[in-house]
Amino acid sequence: QVQLVESGGGLVQAGGSLRLSCAASGRTFSNYAMAWFQQAPGKERDIVAAISRNGNTTYYADSLKGRFTISRDNAENTVYLQMNNLKPEDTAVYYCAASSSERRAGWVHPSGINYWGKGTLVTVSS
Repeated sequence: QVQLVESGGGLVQAGGSLRLSCAASGRTFSNYAMAWFQQAPGKERDIVAAISRNGNTTYYADSLKGRFTISRDNAENTVYLQMNNLKPEDTAVYYCAASSSERRAGWVHPSGINYWGKGTLVTVSS
């Protein structure tokens, strides 16, 4: 089992920034690719960004490239999501996720995720 606990969400004005953190415990953190998903009310859970086990490969949803940055610290068992120039449409619950898949296709779709955090709410006001 891997336990994932997100933090850093909150209320921010449009144009502001937030940094989400996800602390992992349980099995070896570096054995998992990590990802962030977002789910707005009434919508599906969509990929935001993902990062490979060693941090050398990243993936971003096209609509978020240039504003969001994913990173990880395997020594601290933590993955981060830096969110800049936030927009009201970024309002959602953000979930941290872990995938044992060795293929990127397994990191970026909910069906490839082995473990989920409980989520942290990000609200962007206009």
